[in-house]
Amino acid sequence: MITHKQLTLAEVFEDCQNKFDNDKYQFLSLLDEAINLDEIVPVSFVFHFHAQTGRPRKHQLYPMLKALLLQRIFSIPTDTLLIVFLKYSQELRDFCGFDVVPDGSKFTRFKQDFLSDLQSMFDHLVDLTEPICQKLNPALADMTIFDTSGIEAWVTENNPKYANRIIKQLKAFKKSHNLDDSYDPYKAAYGSMPTHAASNQAIQQMYINGHFCYAYKFGIVTNGLGIVRDISFYNKDFLNAHPDIIVEKKSDSPDEDKSLADSKALLPVLIDFFKKHPLIEPKTFLGDAAFDTIEIYKSLFEDIGFRKAFIPLRVKLSMEGTDYTVNENGIPCCPHDSTLPMKREGSKSHLRSKLPTMKFVCPKMKWMRDKHTGKTYRKCHCDNPCTTSSCGRMIYIYPEKNLRAYPGIERGSHEWKDTYKIRVNVEKSINHFKDSFCIANRKTQNEKTLHADLLLAGITQLVTVLVADKIHKHQYIRSLKPLIA
Repeated sequence: MITHKQLTLAEVFEDCQNKFDNDKYQFLSLLDEAINLDEIVPVSFVFHFHAQTGRPRKHQLYPMLKALLLQRIFSIPTDTLLIVFLKYSQELRDFCGFDVVPDGSKFTRFKQDFLSDLQSMFDHLVDLTEPICQKLNPALADMTIFDTSGIEAWVTENNPKYANRIIKQLKAFKKSHNLDDSYDPYKAAYGSMPTHAASNQAIQQMYINGHFCYAYKFGIVTNGLGIVRDISFYNKDFLNAHPDIIVEKKSDSPDEDKSLADSKALLPVLIDFFKKHPLIEPKTFLGDAAFDTIEIYKSLFEDIGFRKAFIPLRVKLSMEGTDYTVNENGIPCCPHDSTLPMKREGSKSHLRSKLPTMKFVCPKMKWMRDKHTGKTYRKCHCDNPCTTSSCGRMIYIYPEKNLRAYPGIERGSHEWKDTYKIRVNVEKSINHFKDSFCIANRKTQNEKTLHADLLLAGITQLVTVLVADKIHKHQYIRSLKPLIA
């Protein structure tokens, strides 16, 4: 029989200390040499921090920032545990520059008082890391990937017992009224749950990662490398800055609620991002099916300037005013056989309109060679031709007339399949923020604190990129932990 032993705080700390002992001093020295806070901290942040407050500050700006960066690099989940490490490790105190370790309230107040400065620092780091991303892989750096998620708040409604109590009551209601199976207690529970937490209306009910929760929602933009480019926190300030966004009542479907919110938030987020960073001009957008609307395609291409948009279809394509049908990828099909797609062929005809075109030819057409002249020509080998032309049917499509069907790339092609796989990088970044940078399971419901934690996670990832570039080890642009272990 395996006996269980209750670990003490001293034993937990000793275990963590042993894990850091081998390379800790070398790693901290590396960070100290690679991180230049004078370069990455905006001057406005320094001026704001050192503004007259009536008394001198006991804890300086750079030590506070270094401590918060170390917390995320080492995946220390709480401020309390961070303080324990600082108190018992002279090396960590020396690296940060603390004579006296701050208490928990100092870290919380720092996040709340300098939230706008942390945002400025994050935006500045985005500009600093863009040339590095372009140098590593220009094709991936030229991509923009957008997704949303949420940070669950420490509220009663997130306790599993809360939802289970409602479901249990509705099951009893169904049984007492002899209702048939058309009545679903789980769906009814979703409809009866409040739209926001009782303690804070900004903590909205959401359907994230396959479960219901009450959270603050945020949007994140990354490039194809998975490096964060923008973070938007969907609070009152965001909605006030974009009065055109109308927040409607939730529908009966949690998936539909999520898609509606995502589609409304996309364009304001991208427009704000490109205004802040005019030198960043990606040409490829990747998103999920929530953005499959005609208005979004039009704005992505005409207003923002993307050349390709990789967005899966949410609703089947339909073409009006044509004598042919199209398949699920927008490829025209043979007029006599809707299961037989036509073949894509590059157009060399230079039409007078000078508009970009996509040319499709009869699937039974083959190129033949004249033995006498040596020239090649098209020959249709169809037993039931739909045209009198010996070349077979040809269809020219103007993508700009239907950007949803032809978003700068042929749907279902090898390029589409290979490129869309890269969208998973934004989900990896979100998981990295929540797990490695310990954004999830924060025991607070304060909006400013959670917003600051999210920005600090983004800052830490961008600092990681700078460090990896300075030590010429670009394999560590996403995480520095291999240098510790």
